[in-house]
Amino acid sequence: MRRAHEDPELLALIRRYVTPGGRYLELDGSLMGMTEHDRTTFLRELGEDARAITPHELTVLLEGGWRERLTAAWLVAAARRTEFRERLGEMLLASEVCFAGSAYCVTLATFATAADADLPAAYLDRYLRRPDLDYDQPAAMGALLHLDAELDTDHAARFLTADGPWHQWIDGPPHKKHHDTPDSHREAIGRLCAFAEESAEHRPAGKHGVVREFRAEAAD
Repeated sequence: MRRAHEDPELLALIRRYVTPGGRYLELDGSLMGMTEHDRTTFLRELGEDARAITPHELTVLLEGGWRERLTAAWLVAAARRTEFRERLGEMLLASEVCFAGSAYCVTLATFATAADADLPAAYLDRYLRRPDLDYDQPAAMGALLHLDAELDTDHAARFLTADGPWHQWIDGPPHKKHHDTPDSHREAIGRLCAFAEESAEHRPAGKHGVVREFRAEAAD
């Protein structure tokens, strides 16, 4: 892991993309509570930076701590940089740092392809077997349910059977009373995906003066 206090390149990127306006704090939980005006401004600035940041710079941020990784994942989502799919899936499964995993799940859910569904499913296969670990299981379940709805698939069903992996994890020690239902996690991920899409719409126009929405880009 790269550390800002000994890495000038990483530190410069943190000051450019992660900390201005407390961006990483907003992405870590305050986004839903913003006023519409503040959220629009925030998402516009995120979209502008998503277009400006280079693949190399994203790679550097993804090698940093949780703040850098969380922010980078959102920038990847806003720019629809699907080339980072496998990297984010690997990082989700590794669970090396706290807080960033939910952002990986949002990004994969935003990409919305069958390949993206495989990655939160792999995470759930591993971590629902660990009731002692309260990591990103809710976000991964929400992402998988969101992807099922988008893709008209049913990947999440095997985890949600009576006495199946999800219920065993929820009911296992220590009992996780603070978690909501799988559908509530799906709704939360869906709202965050909508924010990522809105951010993409604010990306600066290209050289021909036209902003292409990222769903159109996927069809190019």
